[in-house]
Amino acid sequence: MSEQESDIKNLEISELDEDEATGQIDEYEIVASPNDFNTRTINSFIEEGAIKIPPFQRNYVWDRKRASKLIESLILGLPVPQVFLYEEGNNDFLVIDGQQRLMTVFFFAKGRFPRKEKRSILRKFFNSEGGISEEILADDDYFEPFKLSLPSLPGQTNRFNGLAYKTLDRYKRQFDLRTIRNIIVKQVNPADDDSAMFEMFNRLNTGGVNLNPQEIRASLYHSRFFESLFDLNQQNKWRELLGSSDPDSRMKDMEVILRSLALREGTAGYAGSMTGFVNRFCKSSKKFDQAKVSKTEGEWSWFMSLNRDCDRTTYQTGSGRFSPLLFESVYVTTLHLRDQGRAVPTLRPEWITQIGSDPDWAKTTHEGSTKTTNVTLRLEKTKELLAEFVGGVA
Repeated sequence: MSEQESDIKNLEISELDEDEATGQIDEYEIVASPNDFNTRTINSFIEEGAIKIPPFQRNYVWDRKRASKLIESLILGLPVPQVFLYEEGNNDFLVIDGQQRLMTVFFFAKGRFPRKEKRSILRKFFNSEGGISEEILADDDYFEPFKLSLPSLPGQTNRFNGLAYKTLDRYKRQFDLRTIRNIIVKQVNPADDDSAMFEMFNRLNTGGVNLNPQEIRASLYHSRFFESLFDLNQQNKWRELLGSSDPDSRMKDMEVILRSLALREGTAGYAGSMTGFVNRFCKSSKKFDQAKVSKTEGEWSWFMSLNRDCDRTTYQTGSGRFSPLLFESVYVTTLHLRDQGRAVPTLRPEWITQIGSDPDWAKTTHEGSTKTTNVTLRLEKTKELLAEFVGGVA
């Protein structure tokens, strides 16, 4: 599946991807500092949680032979590829590129190699605790001894084959003091967002997975609020409207939710890029307290209750698929009407169909649908029509 595809066949994903395809990338001022951390320092940083590995880089995937080659290169003093880290704060780094190499060094120093079938579980320990506890490392259900597995030349045995960290003898100090070049990147301007970090994750990561914007957000902006999105995404009526009982593996359905919630907060800071707008909202949401999270959850559930007569065909437009633009427009304007003290009845499917087929509304969904003028006009037109429908209810 390409990054432009979705598990949800009823979802019109082109409306989500247009901003990515046509948006102008900002110019950035960043500071990139090369640092040569030795392996002992790297291990210490991982143990203390100073180096964090993003959740989207799901598992450690190297086998023992490939991992052993890296360790051998370090012992011999051969150059290894550099690592890119993003500085979130003082001594607080996020791995952009190089997590396989860093984790290999960590596992070898601990003398333990992760069992393949347990690697997804181990990532949970890394995410919550920084390093992995000695108790888990000693558990043979999760790990096995890490002894180097290196090929030998004909008639010549590789002197490192079969060795573990503790049995390196005179080579142990060489390994401890070997350095890996780390490029530490910090954004200077724009100062009010993490857009440079977002672009670097999108472009630089070489882990074999082309990440879409929503997957990157899930890592960069993880918070109590972001956790609540998973619950909203599982609500039965929402799944019915999408026409899919299972969440999308590429998180396109969550992107629709997040766009709707961001627009609900207001469009005052919107500047022509939906990606940038949503990213700024995500950054601010990391500071949401429980009351704010609960309020958002309540609004979402209330809106879903108004859709009791709607189904998978209700938010479809000319493409015959669920339209994120139509859904987010109706969501935002329905809540605005309630804010104004209007009594909003159960939404009728024919109202939503008429909004989506209105010529003026439809014009805003063509090329450039994320332009500021089109976003503003789309919301205004939706509110005008919806207010008329609501007002006509006896």
